[in-house]
Amino acid sequence: MKNSGNYSPRTIEATELLGTQIRIGRLERRWTMQELAERVGISVVTLRKIERGDPSVGLGVAFEAATLTGVPLFYEERSRLSGELRRAADRLAVLPSRARKPREIDDGF
Repeated sequence: MKNSGNYSPRTIEATELLGTQIRIGRLERRWTMQELAERVGISVVTLRKIERGDPSVGLGVAFEAATLTGVPLFYEERSRLSGELRRAADRLAVLPSRARKPREIDDGF
């Protein structure tokens, strides 16, 4: 896949891997592209983009296709994913709500 847009090579590889895993899961289940597209609620054209690793496809749509085809997202155990989400929320709670650049201080020297 060509690097359309400003995506890094790592992003391109990751989307291609996810797309390939989704295609494998679909074929293992003997689902046609039309069947999976209907389950996800997207067009076959969008599913084709997902399976080819197009990084412009919405993250939620790609994750839904992955979930339906049995591709593990982060952790296979749902409880572990929920625990990580809670830890991330706790960590976010102690960080500033916005990122600000530090002001330069003119100390007169």
